[in-house]
Amino acid sequence: MKLSGKRVAVLATDGFEQSELTEPVNQLKQAGATVHVVSIKSGQIRGWDKKDWGDSIDVDKTVDEIDGTEYDALVLPGGVINPDRLRMNTRAVALVRKMFNDKKPIGAICHGPWMLVEADVVKDRKVTSWQSLRTDLRNAGAEWVDGEAIVDQGLITSRSPDDLPAFCNKLIEEIGEGRHEVREAV
Repeated sequence: MKLSGKRVAVLATDGFEQSELTEPVNQLKQAGATVHVVSIKSGQIRGWDKKDWGDSIDVDKTVDEIDGTEYDALVLPGGVINPDRLRMNTRAVALVRKMFNDKKPIGAICHGPWMLVEADVVKDRKVTSWQSLRTDLRNAGAEWVDGEAIVDQGLITSRSPDDLPAFCNKLIEEIGEGRHEVREAV
């Protein structure tokens, strides 16, 4: 399996967009990765499924129990509620910043890039997101582009659940091959 031996953290809390967490988790596991859902609270977190609350999933670790060194990559699902709550937690923000500074691949989809803004890691990076974050990302120094999966030095970003196939493919590719060049999938 392509990602055998790789460990991936998925950082989320209540209000994550259901498909933006479950689809990458399933794809990463199918590729052979060990995947842990990491949150700011223990127990379970509840997803948001398009227009209403979705399923609850188990949390494997909290941000207080890890420091990022035990993972090879990080995934930041969207949903409006999820990253807004996460960016208020200093440990969650510090985890994103540490994994970025350690040059580990980070995938962020839809509203997930809000965490990249809060961690101050998008300056001079080419990224995409849900359209309403465009100004926030530009104000943080990023070059925002409209594309389904944008890769810039191990930072993988996508716009919405519609982009999940391209997002998951690029995420698996980055984790597996460790490429760190600017690329774009259209």
